[in-house]
Amino acid sequence: MNKSEGYIEVRKAGDRFHTQISWLNGRHSFSFGSHYDPTNTHHGLLLVNNEDYIEPMKGFSTHPHQDMEIVTWMLEGEVEHKDSMGNAGIIYPGLAQRMSAGTGIYHSEMNSRGEGRAHLVQMWVPPDTDRITPGYEQLDITSELAKGGLVALASGNKDLAAIRIKQKDATLWVGRLAPGKTVKVPEASHVHLFVGKGSGTLAGAGELGQGDAARLVRAGSPVWTAGPKGSEVLIWQTEVR
Repeated sequence: MNKSEGYIEVRKAGDRFHTQISWLNGRHSFSFGSHYDPTNTHHGLLLVNNEDYIEPMKGFSTHPHQDMEIVTWMLEGEVEHKDSMGNAGIIYPGLAQRMSAGTGIYHSEMNSRGEGRAHLVQMWVPPDTDRITPGYEQLDITSELAKGGLVALASGNKDLAAIRIKQKDATLWVGRLAPGKTVKVPEASHVHLFVGKGSGTLAGAGELGQGDAARLVRAGSPVWTAGPKGSEVLIWQTEVR
């Protein structure tokens, strides 16, 4: 691999950091908490890509964040969100949700259902301006996802996405694709493609299954083809200037 040129690097699901406790089965794409590898701290502007399974009636109790844009995407089940700004509600598959931690916010995310694990991906990017007023936004994009193709879930481009993040150089795309359907991966200096559900094939990288990821650096716009059971993909398009 000549890293002075564009390239694609595949990271397999089983190679991620792993947190296993009584109520949480979590996989971390990058260094997180007690898991640290100085060679694996981020990709472009994406700092956290955590895939979590949360047991019923359990979850993340109230804890603080600051100066971070946090996007949560449900794959199965639902979690109840509460924060120190008075926001509260249920996050479910198809609901785009963003929390801007800014100068400081406390929040909790609990699987408040009596049965069934909640399955989610939580992603963090830094804001382009520190110490902003904390904020929260959500929007149901189920109808847009049903059209096929990629939907801009969150972006710092006010004309592009369903919900806004305070980072002008980052856009998160999501796609629920039927078997055999194709999309072009958005082009940027750094792109991170994560397979949330199903499988597929990325041109130039091969087949990827659930939990696998591809890290693209100046790799153009390769085609993603959904596998025989379809796929749900999360794609961060970020520019590092």
